[in-house]
Amino acid sequence: MKIRISHDLRVLLFALAAGLPALVLAMVLLLTGGHSGREQWTFGLLVVLCWIGFSFAARERVASPLRTLANLLEAMREGDYSIRARVGNPDEPMGEVMQQVNAMAATLRAQRLGALEATALLRKVVEEIEVAVFAFDPQQTLRLVNRAGERLLAQPAERLIARDATSLCLAEYLVGDPDQTISRNFPGGSGRWGIRRSNFREGGVPHQLLVVTDLTRPLREEELQAWQRLVRVLGHELNNSLTPIKSIARSLETLVKENSLPEDWKDDMSRGLNVIATRSEALSRFMSSYARLAKLPPPKFAPVEINALLHRVVQLEQRMHLFFEEGPPLTIQGDADQLEQALINLVRNAVDAAHETGGRVFVVYEQTASSVTVVVRDEGPGLSNTTNLFVPFFTTKRGGSGIGLVLCRQIAEAHGGSVMLKNAKDGPGCEARLTLPI
Repeated sequence: MKIRISHDLRVLLFALAAGLPALVLAMVLLLTGGHSGREQWTFGLLVVLCWIGFSFAARERVASPLRTLANLLEAMREGDYSIRARVGNPDEPMGEVMQQVNAMAATLRAQRLGALEATALLRKVVEEIEVAVFAFDPQQTLRLVNRAGERLLAQPAERLIARDATSLCLAEYLVGDPDQTISRNFPGGSGRWGIRRSNFREGGVPHQLLVVTDLTRPLREEELQAWQRLVRVLGHELNNSLTPIKSIARSLETLVKENSLPEDWKDDMSRGLNVIATRSEALSRFMSSYARLAKLPPPKFAPVEINALLHRVVQLEQRMHLFFEEGPPLTIQGDADQLEQALINLVRNAVDAAHETGGRVFVVYEQTASSVTVVVRDEGPGLSNTTNLFVPFFTTKRGGSGIGLVLCRQIAEAHGGSVMLKNAKDGPGCEARLTLPI
């Protein structure tokens, strides 16, 4: 059986062993030195007492700082970082140890205060945000809910905490797709909701975080804004056509009601009817353009070679010579017809702008690890106002339809890309950039 000896007892035994030779030598000298029995007993007892006393003092000298260190570490383990050790001599080894322990306590105290403040801020943010937040443990028991969650379930947190997800009618969202959009009636409201689930750990235990966002209000606001823009544009175009039609129709009505028609009434009638026909035809073209914009089909993805695509687009433009710089062979997945239509619109706009100043048009593409960007650069007058570039039916060109750039953006976004127009930084003109993923 192995006997375990404590550290302080081991120190005591080593101290006794260190003084034992001197004690034996002193006893031998007392016994052989011709001293009387009384002297032998007196000096022998004094030597033994000194030997035992100094051994216990050495033990206490070693054990006392260790007990102090143990108390400090125990306090830190319990979360009390206010206790400090008294440092007698900072130059000795034990003083250095005490200094390091005090520094560690100060560091832990600062870190704990920072963690507490961060946690308090996080809890405050979670409480104040307008999305419902729920945290469930591995047993699908609710452990955290914010105020928006209380409003969504129409119950206070005291009645919700420690309830299981099934009783809260949220269990179906803790499995399956982590990102969902649903239509549902909750006790605190109904409409469309975005539900997102993620995982986190607390104390080494996995938890699930459920975030429920009300999509009804932002969707209604976006829908209202879209309708307002659409009505504004449609009203503007309809008024542009109907106002002259109405005016000409009244004039013709007045003309035919006259008792005696003027000699040139046929010419007036012909001009009036021609205006009505022209404006009606323009209105018909406008409605056709709107239908074209609203009925853009989804792209049919297939391999598309960029250089061949740009060659076709460049060769279609007959009004001026385009400077096309061919790049390395590159094939992407896309709808060749739709991409060609988008590039034709961009090139046509660039040529129209370059004609105003007699400038040139350059076509090139740039490749990165994840995308390709087709750049159409013109030396025209540039963009004076970029606010309404992608507003449907807004145009600054005479006879323009105002749907070219909108179609380009729809085609690019359907391919997972984007379209951007900006004035060139290193010279005159504008730069159109069509970015597509590889």
